[in-house]
Amino acid sequence: MTYVVTTTCIGCKDTACAQVCPCDCFHEGPEMLYINPEVCIDCDACVAQCPVDAIYPEDELPEENKADLELNAQMVEVHPVWTS
Repeated sequence: MTYVVTTTCIGCKDTACAQVCPCDCFHEGPEMLYINPEVCIDCDACVAQCPVDAIYPEDELPEENKADLELNAQMVEVHPVWTS
């Protein structure tokens, strides 16, 4: 399983979630952050830090955000790993 940043993050880009990530799985795009599903260790640390409640475990994604799982996987291929 992985965690997923949903499109609720668009325009926010608060990096508190990425700052607590122990495995550097966040990538930064121009409008939002993304989680690399291949790197995420399912630790749950990022969820509580998200100020807009945009991060979900993949098996709990709201129906309207199901496509965000694939969006995260695609966007980490083209955007750099977030660094502080």
